[in-house]
Amino acid sequence: MWRRTYFLLILVRIYFALSPSYLHPDENFQGPEVIAGRVFSYPVHQTWEFTSDTPIRSTFPLWLAYGWPMYLLRWLWEGFGYDDVSPSVVYWTLRVLMVTLSVVLEDWAIQELVQSTRSARRVVVLVASSYVTWTFQTHTFSNSLETLLVIWSLVLIQRIVGDKKRSGVLASSLVGFLVVVGVFNRITFPAYLLLPSFSLLPHFRRKPFSLVFIAAFALLTAFIAICVDTAFYTPGEFSFTKTFRSPIITPLNNFNYNRDSTNLAQHGLHPYYQHILANLPQLLGPAFPLLFFLRRTHINPQLLSAISGVGLLSAFPHQEARFLLPAVPLILSSIRLPRSQIKLWVTSWIIFNAVLGVLMGTYHQGGIVPVQIHIEKTNETVSHAFWWKTYSPPTWLLNGKNEELKTVDLMGMPGAQMLEEVKAALPPCRTRKPPAVDNRAVYLVAPRSAWFLKQHKIRKEVGLEEVWSYKNHLNLDDMDFADDGVWPTLLRVVGDRGLVVWRVSRNCWAIPA
Repeated sequence: MWRRTYFLLILVRIYFALSPSYLHPDENFQGPEVIAGRVFSYPVHQTWEFTSDTPIRSTFPLWLAYGWPMYLLRWLWEGFGYDDVSPSVVYWTLRVLMVTLSVVLEDWAIQELVQSTRSARRVVVLVASSYVTWTFQTHTFSNSLETLLVIWSLVLIQRIVGDKKRSGVLASSLVGFLVVVGVFNRITFPAYLLLPSFSLLPHFRRKPFSLVFIAAFALLTAFIAICVDTAFYTPGEFSFTKTFRSPIITPLNNFNYNRDSTNLAQHGLHPYYQHILANLPQLLGPAFPLLFFLRRTHINPQLLSAISGVGLLSAFPHQEARFLLPAVPLILSSIRLPRSQIKLWVTSWIIFNAVLGVLMGTYHQGGIVPVQIHIEKTNETVSHAFWWKTYSPPTWLLNGKNEELKTVDLMGMPGAQMLEEVKAALPPCRTRKPPAVDNRAVYLVAPRSAWFLKQHKIRKEVGLEEVWSYKNHLNLDDMDFADDGVWPTLLRVVGDRGLVVWRVSRNCWAIPA
């Protein structure tokens, strides 16, 4: 029975991996967009993390995760005689890669960490039935990679500690490698290994060569990572002398940036209890209350890892739910399901993950990627694409069109100001002649729920012609319950869901009101 259930949950994971939901701009701008620009020479938008004088994002783990499949695709396309690889092919290939890593590495590690075969089956199904596994873990987040690095570090630590006779050279070497990759991927990585690493101390006293190999491979990997980042961020030909004279050490830059509270304030400050009282319940749902019923005998390395990770991350004032992704499988592998009312709990677990899975895996900003792919394939020449009330669109999906097409991210700009920005890109009106002819179109991409565009006054100033739309799109950042009320807001955002591409023109013959 559990095998059929697990197989069904794998199909669910694949379905959501192939759904174009867009959970956060970082899944593109801090990963695939950066590497795609180098591998395929796509014109890309690099965020400030990669363009500042002291870059805070390492490209080393990005090359390990996304570089080789991109190079493989380019090699295959060239081998079959095609000129360029479509960005959409690269995008979906990376989604398939992430779901494969999730199914193979994450589920395998969970079975290794849970000693009992019967418990391992239950835990694997529990983790596989979480919407976090369906959605976040199948997207190209650095947090998703961090999850795999954390749980496999725990597996290797468990193997090292469990081997009383040998030093565990291979496992120790891999731990040194994974720890450095994890730090260069996210500086929060050591937080999850702080408490579990204490179990290695007795082993180091018995087998000091284990520590030697961990340190040796960590230093070697760190040197390679610094060389990769130095070569990426330093113009001109790479030489090892650059690494020794002016190395680019991105984790150090990241640490210096984040320890300044004024920098964190630009990204949003949260109370110290945000992770514990808001983010964990959001990720775990009905599993969160079960944490309060754990006994001392239930404490295992996975739970210690989650406790140290959540505890240390709570000390930083900027707290997003995705920072806790590694804690989700760790906690789910540690909790005990209630014996009484088990059917009620399972029902609530299914409903919670089904609702959040559909919301986050299908509808959440779900039209952004399809719209970009549509613009990339359209035969119409477009000069400007204004995006309003959406997440920042990944420009690398335009396949080079962004050399001539200017993508303008207006974010949540007030409607009147947005309209002025769009009108500035339109050909001007002439007093006695028709407007100047410009065959290049101006697009406005906005949610259908943006009722501002339906006002008669707006329609008199500009003409809006619907070019294309995608239905499975919800803009959850445009929910103003305080001003509009609960039901009118839901009616607008949910009832009028979808993302629309409008062709904008100037109404030169409009009669003033």
